[in-house]
Amino acid sequence: MKKAYRIKKNKEFQNVFKNGKSFANRQLVLYYLKKDQPHFRIGLSVSKRIGNAVMRNKVKRYLREAFHELEDELHQDYDFVIIARKPVNAMEYHDVKKSLQHVCKRSGVLKKKLK
Repeated sequence: MKKAYRIKKNKEFQNVFKNGKSFANRQLVLYYLKKDQPHFRIGLSVSKRIGNAVMRNKVKRYLREAFHELEDELHQDYDFVIIARKPVNAMEYHDVKKSLQHVCKRSGVLKKKLK
C-alpha cells in the first residue's frame, strides 16, 4: 500500500476517533470519517494483546491486502481506522476479509453490493 494511502500520525488517528463514526463486529472495529481527498486512507491499530510482533504484523498484512481487494467497492473520500480485536489472531486471511466486508457493509462505506 502506498504511503499516500496510510494514516500514520497520532493527530490524524485522533481526528478520526473524535469526529468520525464507528461500527464493529467481534473481530474488528471500523472508524471512518468523510474527507475531501482523491483516495481513501487507512490506519491500522493492532494491540500487543493480539500477540507477538510476528502475529501483529501478520494481522496488519491481512488487513492491508483485504483493503486492497475491496478498493473498487469503497468510497474513495474517507479516512478509515481499523482496530483489531483478540479473535482476529486465530483467523485465516479469508475470514479476516469476510469480517472486514461485514463491518464495511454495516457502516455503509461500500459503493455497491458484494457477491
